[in-house]
Amino acid sequence: MKGHAARFTFVPVGSSAGIALLTALCFTAPAGAQTMDQLYASAKEEKALVLWAAGPAAAYERAVHAFEQRFPGVTVSLMGGFSNVFNARIEEQISAKKVETDLTILQTIQDFVAWNNRGLLLPFKPEGFEKIAEGSKSKDGAWIAVTRIPIFYGYNTEQVPNNEVPELALDFLRPRFKGKLITSYPADDDATLFAFATIVQKYGWGYMTQYMKQEPKFVQGHLGVARSIGSGESIASFDATASSALEAKRAGAKIALAGPRDDYLPVFFAAEAIFKDAPHPNAARLFVSWYLSKEWQSQTGVYSPRTDIPPPAGLPPLSNYRLEERYLEFVTNQAQLADLRSRLGAYSGPVANPGGVR
Repeated sequence: MKGHAARFTFVPVGSSAGIALLTALCFTAPAGAQTMDQLYASAKEEKALVLWAAGPAAAYERAVHAFEQRFPGVTVSLMGGFSNVFNARIEEQISAKKVETDLTILQTIQDFVAWNNRGLLLPFKPEGFEKIAEGSKSKDGAWIAVTRIPIFYGYNTEQVPNNEVPELALDFLRPRFKGKLITSYPADDDATLFAFATIVQKYGWGYMTQYMKQEPKFVQGHLGVARSIGSGESIASFDATASSALEAKRAGAKIALAGPRDDYLPVFFAAEAIFKDAPHPNAARLFVSWYLSKEWQSQTGVYSPRTDIPPPAGLPPLSNYRLEERYLEFVTNQAQLADLRSRLGAYSGPVANPGGVR
């Protein structure tokens, strides 16, 4: 299958289609950089911040607590959930002309692009904006990546010995993994869709025929993937994120991560955006400035979008792998995205195992 041609292509940034998608990112002049003290003085008058963040709330609770300790008088209301649930609820707020969410962190970057095109976001370039890798931010600062997320191979350390840890996507087709594989639903999660698409691009759609013969399980959310692997219910996946695996491991899960030997390692990101009509815009600016600061990004324990921060302790440098990082181009190609969701959704079926986010 290795030589099979994939039936889709990514839209290059330099193409006319890519340019059309991204042109509107540059139409608004960004707010000037302010010091933390200046932002804090304004944020204290607002007293509150409403943050909706994709993923488990637990992944952000330490940051919220640290922020409230660092900036007393500004209280954060945090909600964790799925990007493709939050985006619809935010659209409802926008339609009702009653925006209640100040700041959101999503992996559905296409929503940020569309909202910015409609003039709904508040451009803001915090200190250190130039350290965020190109392709992970809009030029005007309307949205900026807050984390860099490689999609590793995950495996159960008690049931998969070192000499059987997958090194290529083809390894997941071994008989010993039948009935024991798991991923998120590709039609429900754009990051998982990106991982499947990266494999199909190399091995062709014949890979999916063989993969489905393995009787894989699908679940909603990467935390569900990590928990299933860690419990031994499943034993391997090519759809494991470091943050979910580490959280499951802290709870006692028997899970470890590995990267592909020769295949591409997909890397996506989650980004933040402040809404133009946010009720607490200064508190939102303060949180973004602090959260993206070198001081905090060095403490997150996951990969940072900043180019001046090394990999977290215990995790390998991404330079060890061949990276597929065209996530922005992938999710902003709407025709391709719809086609892949339809085709891969036909394999996985509708969401029947919800959950994965506390």
